[in-house]
Amino acid sequence: MKVAQIRSVAAYLPSRRLDNKTLVEVFPKWTESKIERKLGIVERPIAGPDETALDMGVVAANRLFDSGLARRDEIDFLVFCTQSPDYFLPTSACVMQERLGLSKNCGAFDINLGCSGYVYGLGVCKGILESRLAKKVLFVTAETYTKYINELDSASRPIFGDGAAATLLELSPDDYPTNDAFSNAPTVGPFEYGTDGSGANMLIVEAGASRTPSTPETAKPRYDHLGNYRSRDQLFMHGPGVFTFSIDVVPPLVKRFEELASAHNLNIDAYIFHQANKFMLDRLRDLCEIEPEKYFNSVETRANTVSSTIPIAMIDASQRGLVRPGAVLMLCGFGVGLSWGACLARLPDNFAVCPLD
Repeated sequence: MKVAQIRSVAAYLPSRRLDNKTLVEVFPKWTESKIERKLGIVERPIAGPDETALDMGVVAANRLFDSGLARRDEIDFLVFCTQSPDYFLPTSACVMQERLGLSKNCGAFDINLGCSGYVYGLGVCKGILESRLAKKVLFVTAETYTKYINELDSASRPIFGDGAAATLLELSPDDYPTNDAFSNAPTVGPFEYGTDGSGANMLIVEAGASRTPSTPETAKPRYDHLGNYRSRDQLFMHGPGVFTFSIDVVPPLVKRFEELASAHNLNIDAYIFHQANKFMLDRLRDLCEIEPEKYFNSVETRANTVSSTIPIAMIDASQRGLVRPGAVLMLCGFGVGLSWGACLARLPDNFAVCPLD
């Protein structure tokens, strides 16, 4: 059987930046060093006033095409992961298909997922490829969470940035025995997913859609029960709850994948987790007992770009030699939903990235 492979990755970060000095001017009880020490973030990429997630996704995809790592006429399916769509309808992926100049025979749809979205999207793309619905899939992630955040919200504003990534997945040129496709094939998978909707209100934009339409009243900012200043039209994050959820679900998830890899005589070369913030990443590394040299953190100038953190980190890790052709990766996303997902990925020998900087 032919298997799905991650062939190449490109990304885009807006040129605007929000640095810690600016945050200290807004939140004078903080210091620049305190923000960096706790979050590991020095600056955050911020989308322009008229720049949308769709716009950023198009730039990331065009970088992939312009690099020569993918051709527009070969893409026969487009999957776009975002929680920041241009419109309630039509599907943003349909607009993206036209803007990218892809074939009209190309399938296209959106998936609405946040921090776990990259792993979920890889699983969706694998299913499309290995069921022979397509030969090459373009998977785009993009978010503009900062547009949902009140500038005086001290819980959310220091953490999030905006960004996009484009990943090309394709069927392997070679066939692999069905019973050996995991052990020796350069493929993505297996996967494990999880959901706990009882925590949906821990990371939420409460008003603006059908359940709670926007009104002048929902647009009024006020201090919430955690002391964060925002309106119901803006993002709310229960930081302690999200942190507790993450340290509860991620370590046992990692252990199961390590046991699976060991059973198949696979050595995991690198662990690329959702880049939430340094404090959470450090805590997870300690709990999972991962060797520091195999664990990657790139939040310093990237911040938390939601569904794009993992592919952006893959590019950064590739430029530092940690992610390379033939490497076995463990990818893990967790957050808004509450939702989580993880997978293993053995990169093919022709894997390549477009440098980000």
